[in-house]
Amino acid sequence: MRLSRKLTIGDVVAVARGGSPVRELDRDARERVEASRSTVVEALARPGSRIYGITTGYGSLAGTRIEASDAARLSWNLILKCAAGTGPPLSEDWVRAMLLVRANSLALGASGVRPVIIDTLVRMLNRGVTPVVPGKGSLGASGDLAPLAHMAAVATRAPEPDQGVGGGEDAAAFSGAAWFEGRRMDGASAMAAAGISRPGVQAKEGLALTNGTTMMVAGAALQLHDARRLLLHAELAAALSCEALLARSAALHPALHEANNQPGQIGTAARLRSLLAGSRLVDTDTDRVQDAYSLRCTPQVVGPVQDMVGFLWGRVEASLNAVSDNPLVFPAEGQEAGAVVSGGNFHGAGPALWLDTLGIALTDVASLSDRRVFRMLTPELSAGLPAMLVESPGLHGGLMSLQYTGAALVSDNKTLAHPDSVDSIPTSANQEDHVSMGANAARHTREILDNTRTVLAIELLSAAQAVYVRPQGPGRLGAGTRAVYDVVRECVPPVTEDRSLAEDVVRLEAAIEEGKLERAATGALGDLWPPAPL
Repeated sequence: MRLSRKLTIGDVVAVARGGSPVRELDRDARERVEASRSTVVEALARPGSRIYGITTGYGSLAGTRIEASDAARLSWNLILKCAAGTGPPLSEDWVRAMLLVRANSLALGASGVRPVIIDTLVRMLNRGVTPVVPGKGSLGASGDLAPLAHMAAVATRAPEPDQGVGGGEDAAAFSGAAWFEGRRMDGASAMAAAGISRPGVQAKEGLALTNGTTMMVAGAALQLHDARRLLLHAELAAALSCEALLARSAALHPALHEANNQPGQIGTAARLRSLLAGSRLVDTDTDRVQDAYSLRCTPQVVGPVQDMVGFLWGRVEASLNAVSDNPLVFPAEGQEAGAVVSGGNFHGAGPALWLDTLGIALTDVASLSDRRVFRMLTPELSAGLPAMLVESPGLHGGLMSLQYTGAALVSDNKTLAHPDSVDSIPTSANQEDHVSMGANAARHTREILDNTRTVLAIELLSAAQAVYVRPQGPGRLGAGTRAVYDVVRECVPPVTEDRSLAEDVVRLEAAIEEGKLERAATGALGDLWPPAPL
């Protein structure tokens, strides 16, 4: 793939996780970047020029004049001072996504960097150098300063000696840390081992590399991709639970859902109908008039989340192709002179709100799943299933503790889902008096997504066990749910006596991530998956 104005979430996933190669700048992009860079050089050459972050200090120090001769040193100092992150490092795929998103943003030609900066980020992706980026420390405005500084420290180095460094030998030598070929080492060693030169930063480049919403947007791209696939598995698990609990199919009647006029709900109901087609378990409890909400209202709960993911998909893909640092550098065009414009595109309020929304929605999906598991394990609610889904309850506890685990994760999600976007702590002597906390939202939503995957794995295991203990249960499944059941059985055997189920859940989580259940259900779903974008 090449850097362009049309970078997609699929592209990000392919590069971050699949190792797809990225082409270096084409001629048009290189010309845009060079024109933007020339505007910076021309501005520096003007006597007495006062340009934020180029010939001034940063944040509350913006009133401090910096000589043009110190502009390169200022860039390196910014990387040094912002490389103050803490906590466990971000995952490799997240950091690779950050490298791609940053390179694409700089390639749009409004950041004032030299092409070599972008070329270096692309070479890091293609040759497998992944910076070690601590996950905590970003306020999400002025962008993701700390995470991006740790990345920039690997990609670049101090300016040439005649441009000054300051801070002594240690400051000049700082290169962060990186992974290369399975080994963690200092950034300079990783880049040397990969045969990549680290360019010395020049004026504006430290700011362009560290200032922007890259951590948030890269994380959001990966999480939306995963959430979309996870929602299908929520529907697969719900369908198998409907079989196990002898659900009433009337709640899936197409006219009912069309009357509510919500596309996600209509789509979820259609997929559930397709999965359950041919079932000889649903509708067999003829005394039941209607089901509990956790069964009957699955389309009304999961469907809106499908809609929301579709909406966020568009917003995040727009941000993948945006310039979010500050100031922006616009080259001369026609009769209009070039300009360096200071603003606030780095503010992560948008990504923070999007990520909070995604986390809240996934929390509800997990909560609904846990309620279905609880019903299957409870004799008074399960339409004749044995207590805890084991044939000799009492001597054996069956799946009792598995539901405890699911409940604990659902509760954890509720804490994690507290919106980070409603918080703000003023910083930088009140110059940065409102920040987004979007990086925290990105981390928390990632945890929610992982918890939700585990909860759905527990439901799949529980529903398969419930079908197993029903007389001739597997043989009475619909074609779609039978395909799902068979994959579950390939991963885990039925529970006939007490055993540790921890590894069973791990294997089902892996099946979800690898797409085994998704592929198995394809025949039943046809063109109902994936849903059309909003």
